[in-house]
Amino acid sequence: MNRILISGGNGFLGSFLTEKALKYNFEITVVDDFSTMKEINIPDNIDLLKKNVETFSTEEKFDYVIHLAARPSPEDYINHPINTILSNSQGTKNMLDIAKKSNAVFMYTSSSEVYGNASIIPTPETYYGYVNPNGIRSCYDESKRYSEALIMAYYRQYHVDVRIQRPFNVYGPRIRPDGEYGRVIPRFINWALKNENIIIFGDGEQTRSFLYIDDWVDATWKFLTAKNLSGQVINIGSDKEITINNFANKIKEIIKSDSKLMNVAERPDDPKRRSADLTKAKKLLNWRPKTELHEGLEKTIVYFKERLQ
Repeated sequence: MNRILISGGNGFLGSFLTEKALKYNFEITVVDDFSTMKEINIPDNIDLLKKNVETFSTEEKFDYVIHLAARPSPEDYINHPINTILSNSQGTKNMLDIAKKSNAVFMYTSSSEVYGNASIIPTPETYYGYVNPNGIRSCYDESKRYSEALIMAYYRQYHVDVRIQRPFNVYGPRIRPDGEYGRVIPRFINWALKNENIIIFGDGEQTRSFLYIDDWVDATWKFLTAKNLSGQVINIGSDKEITINNFANKIKEIIKSDSKLMNVAERPDDPKRRSADLTKAKKLLNWRPKTELHEGLEKTIVYFKERLQ
């Protein structure tokens, strides 16, 4: 039986990946400190260790090691900059050491944030990034970039089988619904359901590309379990851009909300456009997104409505 260790396995992405591993009869260990997700999202038959990845160590060995633990919301990581950096530095090293000792496949969930305010759209993996190294978002951007550098050092020096994925705005049911988490989809849906103003930073003409959770899990599992992909970095996202204004109006349309769009000052270093070049994912994983944005939003909105009730 394959053994898999997942940091952040109780979170939004991690809980769905955990369920995928269960379907393949993996023996699963999750390490999670519940700093970003307060409730338990995984089945009882999983070995759940309520520990901090920055201080975590184990003598057990695994076939796969996945480092997901992070604070992915701008409001969240801006309010917890040091913890954000440590989970993407010391936490990454701890998980890499476990993978090295285990001779395991190591996968890291990086971020499209490593590209910063990209000048090439859709953005390929070969783009080096345009980020502010000491700005308000740097605790997340630069620690993700540091993690990638550390991972590739382990690949080159110790020959660890490493894989780095860069997700683009993954969403779906089970994403943390409260406003404190600060991600755009939970905030917009909550406001629209309550007919409250939808607050948009800047003029709303900045773009994002959104990926439904089922598509992310499909690509991630293929990337994790495929042969001969050690050392690869792959975008996992969508190449379909939408402006934040149009996105907010789409949510309003689905909900039939009377909310008004309200623009406020833009956030520092907020990227103007974001879209994934999927050439590499299509070639190496034989993968492309299947869920249209309207369909994914409808499913996500149903989840939020159930939570409100």
